[in-house]
Amino acid sequence: MKSLFLNAIQEMMYTKQYSNKTVKSYIYWIADFIRFNGMTHPAKMGNEEVEHHLSFLVNKKDVSANTQSVALNALVFLYRDFIKSPLSVSLDFVSSKRKQKLPVVLTHSEVKALLSQCPANHYLPYALMYGSGLRLMECMRLRVKDIDFNYCCIKVFDGKGAKNRIVTLAPELTLKLKDQISNVQRILQHDLANPLYEGVWMPHRLRIKYASERRRLLWQFLFPSPKLSVDPETGVIRRHHIHEKQVQRSLRECARKANIPKHVTPHTLRHSFATHLLQSGAEIRTVQSQLGHSDVRTTQIYTHILQNGANGVKSPLSAI
Repeated sequence: MKSLFLNAIQEMMYTKQYSNKTVKSYIYWIADFIRFNGMTHPAKMGNEEVEHHLSFLVNKKDVSANTQSVALNALVFLYRDFIKSPLSVSLDFVSSKRKQKLPVVLTHSEVKALLSQCPANHYLPYALMYGSGLRLMECMRLRVKDIDFNYCCIKVFDGKGAKNRIVTLAPELTLKLKDQISNVQRILQHDLANPLYEGVWMPHRLRIKYASERRRLLWQFLFPSPKLSVDPETGVIRRHHIHEKQVQRSLRECARKANIPKHVTPHTLRHSFATHLLQSGAEIRTVQSQLGHSDVRTTQIYTHILQNGANGVKSPLSAI
């Protein structure tokens, strides 16, 4: 059971409209910080203890820069928003220097083989992550209204960094998407007959402005969970989207069945989308826009993949 202290932080984060995933992540790192300091209450600690903890994560646990950054963000939130005693902006700790891994990219034939092994209920999420370059959670959080058949695009709201963008939609998915929306409608009709059902979860401002929309088709998740659940924020009964771990586990099994000797994750499909776009002649700024990268340098990792090896450097073995 969580402590009353952690429960209070969790409640505050839900009030501030943090996503469920961010809430769980921050609570994990705050709890880790407290355990590291012998269960001392954070209000009795400050900059020095935070610096020691962040350095420990690098020196002893060898965490990546991204992991250390998440831990830092969690503690910044704790002291700034909850304890009301902000940390110093010049914290002195050992920063992670662990190199970023090069992305794993599938070939066109590997993508085809992978999709051929997909179970029917997971084919569309995988096809959208590869065909539209969606992140896993962006795909899971899609709602019916986000699919625009007229302009053949998908509207992504509150992506990484709380950014919105429009991405391409493969016309080949139109029929499957319409079938999926019909399935969502059938599920909704069943839920509406349940007196305990309170409608789909909606962002705070919108649930007030469009209170009746939570029971309408357009706002339902495109990939609904097979069962109803209790909303941790409000305690009412809703139908959320399918859990991302189901999709992750299923994809690993699909890769095994397709005999793909690579470490395949949902993000591998996004990496493959970007690389294949560049291979087909797309401008890097176009790919940057599709991926939702703030800095083009983030997108350039894919050009490095194409420029190295056979696509950029002629091996001396070829001259023998």
